[in-house]
Amino acid sequence: MLLTITCTTLPERHSFPATDLGFLLHKNPASLFEKATAFGAARVFYPEATAERCTAALLVEVDPVGLVRGNRSAAALAQYVSDRPYAASSFLSVALGEVFGTALAGRCKERPDLADTRLPLSATLHVLDCDGGEDLIRRVWEPLGYAVELTRLPLDERFPAWGESDLYTVTVSGDQTARDLLTHLYVLVPVLDNAKHYGVGEDEVEKLVRRGEGWLHAHPEKDLIARRYLRYKRRLADAALARLADIEGVPDAGEAEDAAPRDAAERRLEAPARLNDRRIAAAVEAARSLDPPARRVIDLGCGEGKTMEALRKEVHGLEHVAGMDVSSFALERAARRLRLDRLGERERERVTLFHGSLVYRDARLAGYDVALLTEVIEHLDPDRLRSLVRVVFEHARPRRIVVTTPNAEYNGVWAALPAGKFRHPDHRFEWTRAEFGVWAEGVAGRQGYTVAFVGIGDEDDEGRGTPTQMAVFDRLRTGEPHC
Repeated sequence: MLLTITCTTLPERHSFPATDLGFLLHKNPASLFEKATAFGAARVFYPEATAERCTAALLVEVDPVGLVRGNRSAAALAQYVSDRPYAASSFLSVALGEVFGTALAGRCKERPDLADTRLPLSATLHVLDCDGGEDLIRRVWEPLGYAVELTRLPLDERFPAWGESDLYTVTVSGDQTARDLLTHLYVLVPVLDNAKHYGVGEDEVEKLVRRGEGWLHAHPEKDLIARRYLRYKRRLADAALARLADIEGVPDAGEAEDAAPRDAAERRLEAPARLNDRRIAAAVEAARSLDPPARRVIDLGCGEGKTMEALRKEVHGLEHVAGMDVSSFALERAARRLRLDRLGERERERVTLFHGSLVYRDARLAGYDVALLTEVIEHLDPDRLRSLVRVVFEHARPRRIVVTTPNAEYNGVWAALPAGKFRHPDHRFEWTRAEFGVWAEGVAGRQGYTVAFVGIGDEDDEGRGTPTQMAVFDRLRTGEPHC
């Protein structure tokens, strides 16, 4: 199967040569790159490389016999005679991740200024199998700001009477960052092909959330994309979309319906900061504003490490940052995000990740100035909160504890969130501001803390508050009276 990516520049409009595409993809236009894969081989080469036009070609060779060798299931001719060796599919997505992994992460050491720059890029899938036809191809690509050109291929050029196939040559083009183009290809190719060569489980939800962040939840075909990507497993698709909604902030369904597809890319650029980014910024500021300054901070329920990453970048003077999570898979992702394998010995000693539960006393939680509990408490059954309070407030007793949780009143702002439904399928409860206030003030009074409340996100015009509510608990100094 063949994918080509082209950058076209004009001297009067662009200050960089098209061959800088090689820096963004981390592949030298003067060299042939080869990598063995579990299903064959992947090669990257440049059929053209000039200052005005540069094309990188990814050729993925799939060994169909090798894929079924040793498979004792009932043999079928289709296992050996199929379009898998040449039609773009999930094999291509895997190859993209293995060959262009650094570009997919948005990193470019040689040209960091271009990593987040929208460039005149196009990608051609020379053979794509799509059962939904031209309509589906346009429905998934055009809302992302791409122009789409396609040609339907005949079943056999030698026999025109046989008619057309479900195979297409598709070119998408537009001003995009290299990371966004590769991400869209990674997700949408198997969606259009409507098949995967491996089993789909919870780890695929994690992939879709990671690759879909920033664009999928605003896509008018998000439900279709999630269903097809996750092989029509409704529970997994709902979980992925719920997590994206929690990250992005649930949009008004009417806004997505009223907006023209050609404006999608422009709307993404003009959109306010995502709710998850605001939560992280608020938590980091709470850690940064502690007086005397915090030296040791722990993120309880750290997930994939985004808040830890922000703490390390934005809170000066930190001696140690730690993260704890009940999910070992999340901790693995956090380790990759924080690049722990690349840190020097001294820097590595300043970062700790460990597996643990917030409902069991743990000596590792002691000795921190600040503990963050961002979007954590609502994932516990209400009767388990007493255990969390004992573990964090009574035994660990950091100087400051920051807790964020959804504001249930704000759910009514979002037409896409039916009445009585939580924002995430794993939430055990969602509190109003009054309910959160009663809980937080009770905990503060019993455990020797003061508490202050902060809203995160845009204030609702009808008095429903902000989408996220935050409580900042400060431990009373010895001798200070409880309020």
